[in-house]
Amino acid sequence: MAYLFTSESVSEGHPDKIADQISDALIDNFLAFDPNSKVACETLVTTGQVVLAGEVKSDIYLDVQKIARDVINRIGYTKSEYMFEGNSCGVLSAIHEQSADINQGVERKNPEEQGAGDQGMMFGYATNETENYMPLALDLSHMILRELADLRRENKEIKYLRPDSKSQVTIEYSDDNVPQRIDAIVVSTQHDDFDAEEAMLAKIKSDIINILIPRVKAKLKPELQKLFTDQITYHINPTGKFVIGGPHGDTGLTGRKIIVDTYGGKGAHGGGAFSGKDPSKVDRSAAYATRHIAKNMVAAGVADEILVQVSYAIGVAKPMGIYINTYGTSKVGLSDGEIAKKVEAIFDMRPYAIEQRLKLRNPIYEETAAYGHMGRKNEVVNKTFYSPYREAVTKEVELFTWEKLDFVDKVKEAFGL
Repeated sequence: MAYLFTSESVSEGHPDKIADQISDALIDNFLAFDPNSKVACETLVTTGQVVLAGEVKSDIYLDVQKIARDVINRIGYTKSEYMFEGNSCGVLSAIHEQSADINQGVERKNPEEQGAGDQGMMFGYATNETENYMPLALDLSHMILRELADLRRENKEIKYLRPDSKSQVTIEYSDDNVPQRIDAIVVSTQHDDFDAEEAMLAKIKSDIINILIPRVKAKLKPELQKLFTDQITYHINPTGKFVIGGPHGDTGLTGRKIIVDTYGGKGAHGGGAFSGKDPSKVDRSAAYATRHIAKNMVAAGVADEILVQVSYAIGVAKPMGIYINTYGTSKVGLSDGEIAKKVEAIFDMRPYAIEQRLKLRNPIYEETAAYGHMGRKNEVVNKTFYSPYREAVTKEVELFTWEKLDFVDKVKEAFGL
């Protein structure tokens, strides 16, 4: 019997995502000036206020207030009527030194023996239902909000949009797990107070369905465009007007959108957030590494769908174990346990090896903090960072290295494909 599956996304202007982006901007600035920085930064945003807290071990001093304000302005909170505005909000810093007790478990004389920054289990997932090996419902949810943000910045076709928004896509699958059609789309977008409520809601619904959705659809391959039928149920701002939003409407915190950040509810999640953590924290680095494994395994043809789990003890370099689940889609005639043994031989999952393989000690993280950490475009960019106490630094960095299909040949060789 056919079934429905739903995933959601939130925009860069969502309060929790503002917090994530500020935390990751701090990470990038610390790593740009001191690649060995150890950082765990949390951010809280609310009406007219930003609070930064966390632990840092670094040889650079930063203007954290300016970094936070720059992020807020880039997102689009630039008007006083939003009750949260980059140039006027208060920014309180409560960042202090990292615990020496934690640091002694991570740093080693031999870098290759670097211990995991915490205990826990991390999951990576990939499926061949999309070109980027991501679950389709989440991929579409992200696309809807990225396109909505483009429309807001263009300020031509739709002129009343504000930064805060959410989306949700429900897809009908066949018994053999093939997407058949889009059943429902939910979009809630913050907006100016530009008319009577009923008239506003009618215009917003019309613009989302007739302007936004066609732009999203045009970026998809024909086989995915066919999923957009006239049977889709649309819920556009279903609670009514949405003028009060952003941190004035809801307090935002770093690390509260971990399902949006990963696979939209497909696969599994170990519970650890990413943003605000330097790569010695395996919550982040090992989650990227397991995605890298899963994507390369599916691309190599080992299975149509793969879940990879790795687990660590704090201060210990070697993982506690690697687990593989192919959901019965394996193409290689091996049990999932046998596949896991081969994965251990192909991918070195010690924290230092992950950092080196995926180039994680670079300032590459602010770009991850909205619209998902997985399924993104791997590219090389130049980024410039400023400190009041040092000369500006410009770095060429590679983004989303865990999305590279650079181990496909090694996987094929190991599995005889």
